[in-house]
Amino acid sequence: MQTPKPLLPDGARRTAAWCGVVLLVTGVAAVAVWLCIILKTAVTPVLLALLGTALLGPVHRRMTAHGVNRSLAAAITCAVLLAVVGGAGYIVVAALVETGDQIVQSLKDAGQWVADHFQVADDIDLNDLEASGRKLVEKFGATAAGGLLTGISVVGSLVATSVLALLLTFFFLRDADRAANLAHTIAPRGTGDMVEAMGRRAFEAVEGFMRGTTLIALIDAVCITVGLLILRVPGAVGLGALVLVGAYIPYLGAFISGAVAVLVALADRGFAIALWALGVVLAVQVLEGHILQPMIQSRTVQMHPAMILIALTAGASVAGILGMLLAVPLCAAAFGIIGELRNGGRVAPDAQEGSP
Repeated sequence: MQTPKPLLPDGARRTAAWCGVVLLVTGVAAVAVWLCIILKTAVTPVLLALLGTALLGPVHRRMTAHGVNRSLAAAITCAVLLAVVGGAGYIVVAALVETGDQIVQSLKDAGQWVADHFQVADDIDLNDLEASGRKLVEKFGATAAGGLLTGISVVGSLVATSVLALLLTFFFLRDADRAANLAHTIAPRGTGDMVEAMGRRAFEAVEGFMRGTTLIALIDAVCITVGLLILRVPGAVGLGALVLVGAYIPYLGAFISGAVAVLVALADRGFAIALWALGVVLAVQVLEGHILQPMIQSRTVQMHPAMILIALTAGASVAGILGMLLAVPLCAAAFGIIGELRNGGRVAPDAQEGSP
């Protein structure tokens, strides 16, 4: 019996099959993003708790390895997290509130200097830029919420999200040893090992990113703050706090915080000091790119800078600043899962127990 000839050649059929797969994956991803946006009140604390668990997981495992009860170790770890984050937040807000007006005025003077020396168009109103900058500093410095219902609502939502994220971090740390059993329970029959391996690899990628980024952010902030203090740049502590926060947004955060520091130095201390400030920022960035990142983040998922910028853009379009903060860790987890799938989902024999 003669086999009927296919209507389409093999190449066209393979292309159509791959197009169907791409459309299916894109549709599932779009629905997942839509659900995350709709359920952002619940999704945001979960994602923040996963980041906190990834950052504090090694501390908790070390405490339990020395015989500390898992619940007690999780409580102590969360208390340390609350103290560190609360203290850092207070320092950042206090520094921005204390030096915010000075920084904004210096930025206005720098803009005027640029407009005068490079003959920028006269339709740019620097007073409007100053007013917008003051509003931005007041908003993030929590000084403009006095009596406004909107400000109270934002603060209340932020507090509720933070408390829920802290509680979830406690439970994630305490019950991390049950994650492998959960993977085998919810996975389809015969795929438990694959799901466990993908979960471990994704969490290891996020854990490495959070630990490395935090250490690099601290080193960058300290070095730049010390350099600005030596150069007697006004608002050096506030600018260092801006560097610390911006370091969690790769490339873009470092560029913005460094540019602000240079402009403030230009406005208040002159062109020569601005060049020295630029040299300090560039030296720290070279130190980070050629020494700190290869040494600290060598065991994490490495992503191309173009992929990171695309992830940041997508995260900003979906969830603003929070999306930019979560975009790179989520991409690191996704690349970890893809790498595990390429390896066939084999669980490493020395995989440590305790990764969610």
